[in-house]
Amino acid sequence: MTHKELLLQHSAWMTETDSPVVISSRVRLARNLEDFPFPHVLGQEGAGQVEQLVSRLLSDSEGNIGQLSYISLTELNNVEKQVLIEKHLISPSLGGSTGARGVALAPDHRYAVMVNEEDHVRIQVLMPGNQLLEAHRLATGLDDVLEAKLDFAYRESQGYLTACPTNVGTGLRASVMVHLPGLVMMKQVQQVLGALTRLGLDVRGLYGEGSQASGHMFQISNQITLGKSEEDILAHLNAVTGQIIEHELQARERLQVQMPMFLEDKVWRARGTLQNARLLSSEDAMHLLSYDRLGSDLGLLPKLKDCFASLIVDTRPGCLQYILDRELDLRQRDEERAKLVRGRTALE
Repeated sequence: MTHKELLLQHSAWMTETDSPVVISSRVRLARNLEDFPFPHVLGQEGAGQVEQLVSRLLSDSEGNIGQLSYISLTELNNVEKQVLIEKHLISPSLGGSTGARGVALAPDHRYAVMVNEEDHVRIQVLMPGNQLLEAHRLATGLDDVLEAKLDFAYRESQGYLTACPTNVGTGLRASVMVHLPGLVMMKQVQQVLGALTRLGLDVRGLYGEGSQASGHMFQISNQITLGKSEEDILAHLNAVTGQIIEHELQARERLQVQMPMFLEDKVWRARGTLQNARLLSSEDAMHLLSYDRLGSDLGLLPKLKDCFASLIVDTRPGCLQYILDRELDLRQRDEERAKLVRGRTALE
């Protein structure tokens, strides 16, 4: 499979589930090689050695993991790197860096292993819906395969050593991506999410640190890994996620009771615009698709054939250009985005 075919593959996490709030679950494990400095002080030669060592091992992986394909980021153009970022397969930090670095991907993108990001190795499993425990099971399985052949930096008193002190210990970052239009529309989202920092959790936008919560989408993850077991981290995040789901569903119920006409107008306007617009900015598409998803979840609109997450990703600038196989200026992107959305929101 060529890297173009691999990047065009439908990502497993972009599949509709029965969860109306949790769009996806992700587990990342940060690991570093014992005999090499951390990536930010590694140097070009050392980075090349790490990439060669890890990429060869990843490409030879077998068993339940299946075949992983390694892509060196030096071989990709800017649009291709943007596609990887928009599909949440690499971090914006890795996409914007230089030197020997890359990512190994499973055909369905369930596994993504970044090489020479903030740490030498970052194992990621990304699943649709609320599946933190399954994502963790798969991630630890791949971790065991790699650790059997690589000497990871580990100390009995500290756990796994990582470039960022907040990841020391388990090296585990678990997160859920949640869709919270009800809380936003009821102006309660800051109250609910603002309390999470006191519970040791981070709240970020769609693309992680520094990004905005476009389309009423938020990422919630653990802050600290040192001194906590992986089971405790996952149980805590799972429990808080359950509370957020409850708050969001209650907010949607209040919207239906207190502002039914406002709600119906919002979701039907969104559906009408998506099906008829001739120009759509990336930001407009995100918000309209969010309202459309809310209307479908509440039974106010007929469900679309296409998955919400798939539409969200495919309308992003990089993915849109990659699907069409040509570079577009801003005006052309808005025109082609509207055309794509009209086609994929049409009802039979």
